Amino acid sequence: MKNIDEILAMAQNVQSELEKAQANLDTIEVEGASGGGLVKVKASAKGRIIGIAIDDSLIQVSEKQMLEDLLTAAFNDARAKADAVSGTEMSKMTSGLQLPPGFKLPF
Repeated sequence: MKNIDEILAMAQNVQSELEKAQANLDTIEVEGASGGGLVKVKASAKGRIIGIAIDDSLIQVSEKQMLEDLLTAAFNDARAKADAVSGTEMSKMTSGLQLPPGFKLPF
């Protein structure tokens, strides 16, 4: 059985690794798109929006509602991709950790 010092050291190691993984997520970029690529949203895997690209053909007053709908869809697409990458990266980080059965990490 492990003593308390070993358990504390493991907990500190887990916390350190989680902090590194969280910082790394903000460096990974994903791109969401809608309207066949007419609207694109670039985001970090942490969910920070980096940029938006709108095709010139959509910059018309008559296309306002469509543009708003496409922006919403592109944001949602980028967020879904960010969540997927985040989950993959966090799983990579935790795969080598020896965690007690049933222990779940908050991410």
